Amino acid sequence: MNNIYLVGFMATGKTYVGKELAQKKKWRFVDLDELIELRERRKISDIFAKDGEPYFRRVENRVLKEVAKETKFVVACGGGIVINPDNIKIMKETGAIICLSASPEAILKRTSTSGERPLLKVAEPKNQIDLLLKLRAPYYARADKTIDTSKLSVKEVVDKIIKLIPKKK
Repeated sequence: MNNIYLVGFMATGKTYVGKELAQKKKWRFVDLDELIELRERRKISDIFAKDGEPYFRRVENRVLKEVAKETKFVVACGGGIVINPDNIKIMKETGAIICLSASPEAILKRTSTSGERPLLKVAEPKNQIDLLLKLRAPYYARADKTIDTSKLSVKEVVDKIIKLIPKKK
């Protein structure tokens, strides 16, 4: 296996889990959203505001293709990366996809302190979370494995992933 791709809705723990998982496996870690911000020289929220989601998704696909050429990476992906079938194909061909999930209540609680969530800048963020989770469910279901992080520590999630990922012979 080349890489491990962590997908899932925002605030399910992809970055925290990814960093610890990479450290434990002695692999490198990359947060795709951070890499996009570096390449674009602006925040994701600014990209959404100025150029829209379709532009962001094109950039995301291009950056994923670059990262997928590497090996021994734990990649924390943005919450919507799974809506592009090409992204799923790339990740499946170059590694394992682990979906981190959480209850809408846990997601709302985890995102309530951040103003950096462009998709939640609405009057009723809980309703938006419910809607987006329903819309993305079929895409997240394409992951190789899913772990509910609602009541688990980062270490517990990492330990579960280590057990799920087959060791190379």
